[in-house]
Amino acid sequence: MDSKSVVDMIEASSGPHFSGFHMDGLQPRDLAKQPSTSVTENMPKEPFVIGVAGGAASGKTTVCDMIIQQLHDQRVVLVNQDSFYHRLSEEELARVHEYNFDHPDAFDTEQLLCSMDKLKNGQAVDVPIYDFMSHTNNVYPARRVNPSDVIILEGILIFHDPRVRELMNMKIFVDTDADVRLARRIRRDTAEKGRDIGAVLDQYSKFVKPAFDDFILPTKKYADIIIPRGGDNHVAIDLIVQHIRTKLGQHDLCKIYPNLYVIQSTFQIRGMHTLIRDSQITKHDFIFYADRLIRLVVEHGLGHLPFTEKQVVTPTGSVYTGVDFCKRLCGVSVIRSGESMENALRACCKGIKLGKILIHREGDNGQHLIYEKLPTDIAERHVLLLDPILGTGNSAVQAISLLLRKGVPESNIIFLNLISAPQGVHVVCRTFPRIKIVTSEIEVGLNKDYRVIPGIGEFGDRYFGTDEDDQPVITSSS
Repeated sequence: MDSKSVVDMIEASSGPHFSGFHMDGLQPRDLAKQPSTSVTENMPKEPFVIGVAGGAASGKTTVCDMIIQQLHDQRVVLVNQDSFYHRLSEEELARVHEYNFDHPDAFDTEQLLCSMDKLKNGQAVDVPIYDFMSHTNNVYPARRVNPSDVIILEGILIFHDPRVRELMNMKIFVDTDADVRLARRIRRDTAEKGRDIGAVLDQYSKFVKPAFDDFILPTKKYADIIIPRGGDNHVAIDLIVQHIRTKLGQHDLCKIYPNLYVIQSTFQIRGMHTLIRDSQITKHDFIFYADRLIRLVVEHGLGHLPFTEKQVVTPTGSVYTGVDFCKRLCGVSVIRSGESMENALRACCKGIKLGKILIHREGDNGQHLIYEKLPTDIAERHVLLLDPILGTGNSAVQAISLLLRKGVPESNIIFLNLISAPQGVHVVCRTFPRIKIVTSEIEVGLNKDYRVIPGIGEFGDRYFGTDEDDQPVITSSS
């Protein structure tokens, strides 16, 4: 590949895009006729689920409406826990004033879980509309709820069942003064439900307040965010919406694993990925652009190390308050591909100590340690583990397990790689939830031979030039 073709591909990668993928323009070697491996069209996008809990009349609905209004450019649906009240029997209907609608047993949680499972798997559901006048859910036709980018689950006891809590990416508790909630409840129940004040106060003292103290308030501890004053707290709503937008811009796996960090994609990064994935690129160009990407990953990984504040005096005599780099640091490369990342680490960290681990692969499940050479004081250091490809995750588990046996705290390990398969991310993050993974791109997955797709191929062979007998190489026209 000559220099002109490299420039052309970088420029082409900056052409018209939609969701990070080319819409038109560049179509080298009839690539437009090939099925795209960078989009899993048959897999539903994982929605961002928000739980909003709090006492009755605390302002939950107002908070939900404000979030939906600010997320107007996203597909957002609201699912109310009130829609999933159990149907009352004839005997319960006859004594409805003695029925506790604020008790966890009043809700059909199984039906709620079933509906949420369908929504998360890209299926529309029909949610019943509960009528508080007749205390039934068959007066009005069910509401069709379509799968969306954001699902808001709202209800007084939405945090009570752990199975429901596990569905949520964010949990919000609306905390409003009891007197305010009571005043709102009286106004709402008399105006909207046709009840007299005496009945409202009787129900409040008999069921609502005890249920709040016994069941609702204790779930406040599960909240990620507590909003005082409910819908009147505009600052809190703005911050929540900003956080949701950030999460929506992340890969689905980042929503599941907070210890996974994917470098924000730019046209430059996409262009470099396009080049190193091209099977026809020259070895020189492959190394050049791989090194650029590796440097970005290393710099991003160093940003996750602990820092201390430091003040220095500038040449102008002014005091500058900054940070001091982490001193106790070392790199460990997984031989052989990981050694390609050592130069970038040395360029960023002057005089850094390096260790090496060799893991022999036999098929997919036959990994075992062959060789290790690590700094003697590695247990006292933060470790940057280097391996450009995270595939099945089995080799990574072996390497991380060795570091743990050497006394390295799990939270002191940062795993750096260029590309990661979802299967490997699941394995590593579930096995070691306190390490950090930094990567530049998440792949589609693994094929039947456990090779990452679309992938890069055998990274070590391509980087160190040992694949010349197997891979065609296009030499420069010059």
